[in-house]
Amino acid sequence: MPNPKTAEHQDQFKTPNDKRSYEIARSDLPLHCPLPEMSLWDSHPRVYIPIEDAEDGRMMCPYCGTEFILKDA
Repeated sequence: MPNPKTAEHQDQFKTPNDKRSYEIARSDLPLHCPLPEMSLWDSHPRVYIPIEDAEDGRMMCPYCGTEFILKDA
């Protein structure tokens, strides 16, 4: 993966943890944070989040606190 701070196409990456909440579809499972479209530069290690097991369809990343909401829970 190119370094997003020096890559030609920096606009193709989302800044890690720039939002505090993301809606996730079942087609996006298994869920992990950071998300695939985020650059991993200066972010935390990938952690899988078992959102499909959450009673209310909501879980938070234990590293950054980002909330994920399963849209079709």
